[in-house]
Amino acid sequence: MTSAGGASGAGDQPRGPVLPSGGGAVLRAADVRALREALAGTILPGGTDTASVSKEAQAEWVDLLGELEAVKNTVTATQGRLAVALEEATKADEARQGVRAERRGRGVPNQVGPAMRLSPHPGGVFLGTARAWITDMPHTFDALRTGVLSQWRATLMVRETAHLSAEHRAQIDERICGPANLAALARTGTRRLIAQIKELAGELDVHACVKRNAKAVSERRVSVRPAPDLMVYLTALVPMQQGVQAYAQLKAHADAAKAAGDERGVGQIMADTLIERVAGREPGKADEVPVAINLLVSDRTLLAGGQGPAVVLEGAAAGVGAVPAPVARELAAHGIDAEAAWLRAIYVDPRGRLLATTSLSRFYPPGLSALLRAREQGICATSWCDSPVRHLDHVTPFAEGGQTSLGNGQGLCARCNHAKQAPGWSQKATEMDGRHAVETLTPTGHSYVAVAPEPPRPVRVQAVDGAPGWTPASGMGPPGRVPRSRYSIGCHTGPDRGAIVYRPGRNTGPGRRPPRRARPADLSWAHPRPGR
Repeated sequence: MTSAGGASGAGDQPRGPVLPSGGGAVLRAADVRALREALAGTILPGGTDTASVSKEAQAEWVDLLGELEAVKNTVTATQGRLAVALEEATKADEARQGVRAERRGRGVPNQVGPAMRLSPHPGGVFLGTARAWITDMPHTFDALRTGVLSQWRATLMVRETAHLSAEHRAQIDERICGPANLAALARTGTRRLIAQIKELAGELDVHACVKRNAKAVSERRVSVRPAPDLMVYLTALVPMQQGVQAYAQLKAHADAAKAAGDERGVGQIMADTLIERVAGREPGKADEVPVAINLLVSDRTLLAGGQGPAVVLEGAAAGVGAVPAPVARELAAHGIDAEAAWLRAIYVDPRGRLLATTSLSRFYPPGLSALLRAREQGICATSWCDSPVRHLDHVTPFAEGGQTSLGNGQGLCARCNHAKQAPGWSQKATEMDGRHAVETLTPTGHSYVAVAPEPPRPVRVQAVDGAPGWTPASGMGPPGRVPRSRYSIGCHTGPDRGAIVYRPGRNTGPGRRPPRRARPADLSWAHPRPGR
């Protein structure tokens, strides 16, 4: 896929001034803040009881909706101009400091994103799109600035012309968003707008369109991302003919299975068949693929019937996230039942923090790496960033004396790790509410604090005779107490709510094997006998 930034290079200078010096009043943050507060405190015109509002007042509400939408578009254009101006100023500062050209400005998306309450990746996409508006598409930018064009439609103008030269892109910009075509643009739907852009692009440069299609085929891939309720989206980006063929075969198989009496829905049969064929399993055995799932869970939840949620750290690109306690227990029990799961224990101190450890190595060893990823729960530690952890980073750089320790470590995505190495960035490890935190100071003096997620709390046992208490998960007890020899994991709630047994849906169609366990979810661990 082609990036939204399009044909314009990172060093291209806008044709028009990004910071115009004449004309209007100076825009200041305090003025915008006052406007925002005024809008937040306004009262809708036409009364306070919606049951007795006149038609005139309702018509005014519709007009107000339209004007507010236009204001949003104008604000987006102003944000785009600010982002491009910040990038130019940053590159100029870094050029004076001797930074290589290919590294200049790479920290700007990490400033734009948090300022707009976005992760750095969409911040960088917005920056590239705004650069294309100002550099190559002045009519699109003017339509956005005056409120005629929405941010999404202006982004489509950039995305669908990214493969063209600057000259051809400018021609499409004028023919669709020029002053003479604004009235027609307001009546055009989004799908029809995309079709118009593609038609004009084919007329102006058919070779560029063919090259774009060939490039798209080379970028075929499979991806996975979390979905609600312990599910994931398994997505394949493939050429159209291949995707249609695969879907048609799955659909034909599902229709045949339904005709033969399969009680599952068509969508369920298609999903099960896809997994069975990809995993190379027999029908009904798709869930028996050996896999390791890292479950961050307290001993109370896993062993003592606690109700604290668990966190699935792996199983998707950035983990699945929090799951209810009964689901966590069933996940562990079913996985071990099928000989398909590994349980990784993460120990915490009485305050719920992961136990710290250090290393003399320049790089984080495997055990410490696992703790870092568990503490961040698989997601980049930068504020607003939702990318999966790719790099294990020293908060205080190793070259500046920073330790390879849990307290001086953080899990970051590649973009955030590279951005903090730009001139003017600094970080320090701190603590907030008893949890590990990192304070980041940007070149403009803005500060952002990222706090590690709270891990599941351990069982608290009263100390006896001055000796520390132990949790049931450790297999030990206070002095004088014989440890339990077996632990049972059941799906139970508190006594006031009764018992709950969590059972994922079992398919019962033809070829499905019977459940391997005819009892409630239960998992028992036996301690090894002495001498064995």
